[in-house]
Amino acid sequence: MSAVLNTLIHEQDVDTHHRALRFLTAGSVDDGKSTLIGRLLFDSRAILADQLDTLEKRAAGQPIDLSLLTDGLEAEREQGITIDVAYRYFATKTRKFIIADAPGHEQYTRNMVTAAAGSDAAVVLVDITKLDVSQDQVQLLPQTRRHSLLAHLLRVPSIVFAINKIDAAEDPGAAFAAVSKALRAFAAQAGIEVTAIVPVSALRGDNVTQPLDAAWYDGPSLLQVLEGLPAAQEKVEGQLLIPVQYVAREGEGTGNQPRTLWGRIAHGQVKAGDTVQILPSGETAVVAEVRRAGETVAHSVAGESAGVVLDRQLDVSRGDWIVTPGSAKPVQSFEATLAWLDTEPAQIGRKYWVRHGNRWVQARISSIEHKLDVNSLAETEAHELAVNEIGHVRIEVQQALPVEPYASNRVGGALIVVDPTSNRTSGALLVR
Repeated sequence: MSAVLNTLIHEQDVDTHHRALRFLTAGSVDDGKSTLIGRLLFDSRAILADQLDTLEKRAAGQPIDLSLLTDGLEAEREQGITIDVAYRYFATKTRKFIIADAPGHEQYTRNMVTAAAGSDAAVVLVDITKLDVSQDQVQLLPQTRRHSLLAHLLRVPSIVFAINKIDAAEDPGAAFAAVSKALRAFAAQAGIEVTAIVPVSALRGDNVTQPLDAAWYDGPSLLQVLEGLPAAQEKVEGQLLIPVQYVAREGEGTGNQPRTLWGRIAHGQVKAGDTVQILPSGETAVVAEVRRAGETVAHSVAGESAGVVLDRQLDVSRGDWIVTPGSAKPVQSFEATLAWLDTEPAQIGRKYWVRHGNRWVQARISSIEHKLDVNSLAETEAHELAVNEIGHVRIEVQQALPVEPYASNRVGGALIVVDPTSNRTSGALLVR
């Protein structure tokens, strides 16, 4: 068991351990993601009796196809692939879990990005039957590398590699060692901290919920790893940051009725008497009252939805930000990592819509510094970004935004890019 995993299991905070763990499964097509989730649901008895009965009837005496538990769309069942993100819930005696089954096909990388953005962990499956384990340096599949990089760029706190179909390897111990070596080399090159690498057979259930009985492996099962991972917790200490989602006015008429500014606290905490600043106007005021679920409360902390009443009337609307005075500075130009998801390439100078928090503004890509080669991890010159490519860009926005580095703030540092013509979600921006 790795030192990182030992630390997570034995030294994590009690509150984060008992919170539900949100994790996604990712990897290439046919790596067995849906089957793995089906195995977790089946072995943890999280399947309803009528679901199990339907699966047994469809199997007609053959082994149950566990992937059908997550591939719910008709097109998914017909093609045998995952298209949309499927969310499932299950629980063990020690932990609750929310799973996001992300598509493996390149065409649906945008769905994987959506799933990763709110996850506490990523389980990246590696199909050992698709790799030549006889090589001195095993070559990983591009989609394995791409999904690992995206999870890393999206700051998913824990990344676990599950080497699947280990039962199909002629020499499973040697094959597992060779692929593990390749994964660690890639992770070190990409700056990814690997939480754990575990061998599994999703189809047979080997090392999924119960430890593997093999001389060449004495580590934990996948479920044991997941039970020990911490759930991401919003930063309660530090500067206040609230993206305003809704402004409610009490009573009727046009008088001086107090207005409540509602939003989910991204980080920090707020209480009556605090001085806050409204962005982008820069006006300051004192918090007169804090509300939660319709009641006045002493304070509210990160992760909670709260209503803030100010001591004076200010022009505040959806899309504004409530912050600690001086903690954020709106800018009209910034550098970011851009994960491009649209079939139409990202082009320098073209106008797009971007959403930051709850605010929409027009923006353009002023320059593309370079793009990242997912195979070599080399930075290469680029004048546009094609679908599924990742690049380092400079963005100019029509109105100044209080952006923060994504590495320290997943709310203030993330933006989505939308094509104004097609209204497609075209990319994800992560402020550098």
